[in-house]
Amino acid sequence: MATVPTLEGITSKMVATDRINTHVLFSGPEDGIPVVFVHGNFSAATFWEETMLMMPETYRCIAPDLRGYGDTEDLLIDATRGARDWSDDLKALSDTLGDKPAHLIGWSLGSAVLMQFAMDYPALVRTLTFLCPVSPFGFGGTKGEEGQPCFADCAGSGGGTVNPEFVQLIKEGDRSAESPNSPRNVIAAFYYNPPFQPDREEEFLSAALLEKMGDQKYPGDMVPSENWPNVAPGNWGPINATSPKHFNACGIAEMSPKFPLLWIRGDADQIVSDNSMFDLGALGKLGFVPGWPGDEVYPPQPMVSQMRYVLERYKDNGGSYKEYVIADAGHGCHIEKPEEFLKVFLDHIG
Repeated sequence: MATVPTLEGITSKMVATDRINTHVLFSGPEDGIPVVFVHGNFSAATFWEETMLMMPETYRCIAPDLRGYGDTEDLLIDATRGARDWSDDLKALSDTLGDKPAHLIGWSLGSAVLMQFAMDYPALVRTLTFLCPVSPFGFGGTKGEEGQPCFADCAGSGGGTVNPEFVQLIKEGDRSAESPNSPRNVIAAFYYNPPFQPDREEEFLSAALLEKMGDQKYPGDMVPSENWPNVAPGNWGPINATSPKHFNACGIAEMSPKFPLLWIRGDADQIVSDNSMFDLGALGKLGFVPGWPGDEVYPPQPMVSQMRYVLERYKDNGGSYKEYVIADAGHGCHIEKPEEFLKVFLDHIG
């Protein structure tokens, strides 16, 4: 069923729901406690397989390919709904599989999905874990810990901010290491803390290259802007869906009931940080994007500080959270430091 060969112990199924045909990886007993693993951008459920196989046998591990990724049915993402297309897809999957509350963990963009899901469907949540999460205020185009948009149109975020060479090489299915912007090199340089290389580098690359491409898919459409850097988010695709124009999940601070919440991140993460190498504010300040208007107008987005600000509000409102930092690890710290990651995760859900 899966395009990418799976490890022994992982089962691949296409699950028909009333919204979308979702490709899902499973492990563990069918009557086990459900744990749902949600992947990030330019990845797929494949990136969770080693973690799933390390889980105790009391858990039923469930890892879907999100809409727009992997082997899941190729349907459009309406970015004007923020992360709600994905949230509703997960609810439809839950309905089909048995509608049981689950421990939920989201990686990067997957955390944005789970922020929305927890607010939309709290009865289906046991615990929440955010792994290297997108800011609750979206990716790009905001400043300050309270997530103020740098411009009203959220210029500098969304589909128009993705490197066009990277996009073209994905479309071509490029597997080379010739360009710094090749899919292989981007994963190697930014998902992990170099010189780490995963054993399943080829499978991970194959899974990432399944991302659905096009003007309304990845990276999504864009509109011109009078504001720096002269491009603003459009209405389709995953990168627009997590733009602050369409996505704001700071409401998790007020949601009720409150769930035990764990935030894990790598200390060498270059994708989600207070100086992200994928944020135009940070790149402009370094001189890589001409015309940068300065720190007062468009500073680097303080993604980690914004996450902490919202979780502190969550705590003030009666919730609890733990922040755990994995040393010498990047954006894919569950792959780089699997034993350390799993111990903290299991302590949380146990």
